[in-house]
Amino acid sequence: MGETTHHPLLLLLCLSGLVHLSAAFVFWTADVKILYAVKDNETVVKSCECGVFGRNSPLDKVSGVVRLPTRDPEGCGPDPGYKRNDSFTDWIALVKRGNCTFSEKINAARRLGAAGVVVYNVDGSGDSTTHMSHPGTGETVAIMIGNSQGLEVFRLVENGTDVEMFISVGSPHGPWMDTYWLYFLSIAFFIVTAASIAYFGFISANRLYSMRQQKSSDRRLKSEAKKAISRLQLRTLKRDDEETASDSHMCAVCIESYRVGDVVTVLTCDHIFHKACIEPWLLERRTCPMCKCDILKALGIEDESKGSISDHSPEEVTVITVAGGEALYDVPLTGPASTDPEGHQHRYDNRAYEEDTEAARD
Repeated sequence: MGETTHHPLLLLLCLSGLVHLSAAFVFWTADVKILYAVKDNETVVKSCECGVFGRNSPLDKVSGVVRLPTRDPEGCGPDPGYKRNDSFTDWIALVKRGNCTFSEKINAARRLGAAGVVVYNVDGSGDSTTHMSHPGTGETVAIMIGNSQGLEVFRLVENGTDVEMFISVGSPHGPWMDTYWLYFLSIAFFIVTAASIAYFGFISANRLYSMRQQKSSDRRLKSEAKKAISRLQLRTLKRDDEETASDSHMCAVCIESYRVGDVVTVLTCDHIFHKACIEPWLLERRTCPMCKCDILKALGIEDESKGSISDHSPEEVTVITVAGGEALYDVPLTGPASTDPEGHQHRYDNRAYEEDTEAARD
């Protein structure tokens, strides 16, 4: 049962790991807006959701004037030489893809104070973009735009036009953002949740049932033990009895010597104990403390309660023998219970002990 309880948990962990793995395939778009002035002080504003945030870029908005590298259009090297415009404090680097890694381009612009970096794709790629990876670039916002959008801004800035760019967070995209995937995840989540609840409900119900069965079994066995105790022989020890003649004879339960007048119980195995000591023991364990003889089986009470043995089956007896002696005690396991308590107690082949018992009763 311990192994099976881990199955729903393992399924949940696998599903959680699958979701975390899918996060690598999710990308966020960027809303890009450019603003620049033309003749007659007319302001042109263009915007599109045409950028893609890099994998290592913070999802944040940034704005500033666009600057181009003067020494290398790809923006590689320790100092690409960006054109400066003192009228604008915040600026965004516009570089072309290629010639070095994305991290090198972004770090080169970051060291010179760029608030953000925009990488436009290579020639001939149209408006396509990629989800670029650029580890080790800190908190610099970095996006990629298509070649056509990048060349448009590049030509404006190259011709001396001040272009302001505003970048903001767009929307997430990826396989897990698809409607069908969302349906699949929702259904899978509810199935796993329902299965887990049903499983733990079944385990709890099974444990409650087992506890009730155990309690019922304990009550039944205690009732049978009481019935067996009532059938056991009782003796009151006298001065001439062997048990009182020496302190070596002790009750195995309380470890005290027998005294004259003590009431003892004789078990089916012929061992004797103080009545007050052995009865609580038998109610809990139903066996002799010394030889582990089961009094229920010896008296046939367990078989009577179960009723599993046919009345026509041959009579079976249990025989307790003492080393070097003959059988002392024979009890039929399947015989009908006698209505006479005296006749049903014990039948001994030890005549001397029987005579002593009869004398004690007189």
